[in-house]
Order: sequence, then structure tokens, then C-alpha cells
Amino acid sequence: MKWLLLCLFGTGLSAMGAAHAADMSAPRQTMIALHYVDQDPGDPPYPTRILVTRDFMRMDSGEDDDDFVLLDRRQRLVINVMRESRLAMVFTPGTLPPKPVGWRPRLDTRKAARGTRRFSLAVKGAVCSEGVAAPRAAPDAARAMAELKSILAATQYRVWKDSPPEMQRDCDLANQVWESGATLALGLPLEEREFTGRTRQLESETQQPLRPELFGVPDGMTTINAPS
Repeated sequence: MKWLLLCLFGTGLSAMGAAHAADMSAPRQTMIALHYVDQDPGDPPYPTRILVTRDFMRMDSGEDDDDFVLLDRRQRLVINVMRESRLAMVFTPGTLPPKPVGWRPRLDTRKAARGTRRFSLAVKGAVCSEGVAAPRAAPDAARAMAELKSILAATQYRVWKDSPPEMQRDCDLANQVWESGATLALGLPLEEREFTGRTRQLESETQQPLRPELFGVPDGMTTINAPS
């Protein structure tokens, strides 16, 4: 999957109990639907769909029966559903160590087109991410994206710490760990470019009828707990 680092899934795991299932006993009648076009350096662009309700967020390729990432906003869980292997990997919040001495990120913003702001997040003079955010466009979706990154921050730090020294980049810590919600606090990202060259562009944002069946782990999945 494109939405979680592949290296998160290469470590020892412990089995959990019954598969997690969404509780939609009091659902909202609509959901926010965001459609982005993402692109990794050297690869063709690919679609990413993000569906947001009061209690959940789902990220997928736009296909209902594809793999997906589910954020349970009430229980603060991130679940990576991999259909072919029949696995649902659960990520929970972990504890981060104190920020490094001298850690001084810089977030610059300026007005852009009407209702938007251009931003740039830098650490030690290196631009880690830059783009355009809309403060009033789907603010709950931006909050949900920040919640997902916050839950994964400890896992991302572990991956960074276990990487070879030449791959331990400060911008990874800025984007995924220490400042993971900084740019999302500015509003919904309309476009973004990371220091790696990865880009994201918003295509559409709509309100759609709620589909509760999209926010649960499919039956028959084996649920495993990812170390954080």
C-alpha cells in the first residue's frame, strides 16, 4: 500500500483477539469524500480517496474492495487492512522521547489565492514540506489526517531510529514525528510537495451519503498488533 511506510510491516508482531469492527450505531448521515492525486518520484501518479466521518477516516485507492487504512477516531487506532493476506494490522499510539536539543523547526506561511495560505516547513535550513492549505475547507478532514499521523508518530520514530545513519533524515522526523500535525493545523492540504519529491494534489471535496459498510474490518481477517 502507498499510505503507510512498507518498512512498518517488517518487524515481529503479536497476535490479538477478535478482528476489530466498526461501531456505527449512531452514524452521521453524510461523509466527507476527498479525492487526491499522489505521486512518488519516478512512479506514475495514483489516486487516493479519503472518507471522513465523525468517528472514522478511511484511506484507499478509490475502490471499495481494495486494501485500505482505517482510523478509529474514538479509540485512537489505525488499522491497515490487507485483503490478499487476510490481515488487519493495528497501530496504537506510543510514547515519543523528548525532542532533540536544538530542534527548531520553522513554519512560514503567507496568503495565496483567496481563502488559502501557502506554507513551508523547514528544519536546519532544509525545506521538508511545502504547499497550499485551505483553513475553511473540510476542517474535520484535516483534523482526522492529523490524528492519524499523531497515532503513527511513535512507530515512524522507531522506523527512523532503526534505519541506517545515512537514511536518518531530519525532515522525516519533522514530517512524520515531531511536527506531524503542523501543516495540517493550517487547514486542508490542497497541494503538497515533500523533500523526497513526493507530491499530492486535491482533485475534489464533496459531501456524500454515509456508507457504514466502508468503515469496518471485513469478516475473516486475522488481527495483529504492530509494535510502536
